Formats: sequence, structure tokens, C-alpha cells
Amino acid sequence: MNLSKAEWRKSRRSNDTGACVEVATNLPGIVAMRDSKNPDGPALAFTPAEWSAFVADLRDGLPND
Repeated sequence: MNLSKAEWRKSRRSNDTGACVEVATNLPGIVAMRDSKNPDGPALAFTPAEWSAFVADLRDGLPND
């Protein structure tokens, strides 16, 4: 998987604790996720449908703000 053109971004909910992930949504057919502390390390890849389901499950499990 070539992630050289990935445009990584951190969540708005990230803080200074170092427990952050970055996501790249600009690549055709995949959504990539990596540990922000280890940008040269491994990344996970999801289809857009898998990513949407993952995010929906996270939202359903979080208390309302």
C-alpha cells in the first residue's frame, strides 16, 4: 500500500497526551489510520464503508456532549 501521497490529519479531540491517531481520507478507495507518535510505523487501511461503520460505532458508544 503506497501512502506517500496521504494527507494526514489529527482528530479535533486530540490533546497533548500523545495518545493520538492520524487519518488520511484523500487516497482513492481507502481510509488510512496511523499512530501520530510513530508516523513511519505501520498504518491500518479501511474501505470507506468500513471506516464509516467504525466511526458510527465510536459515536454510538460515546456520551453526548
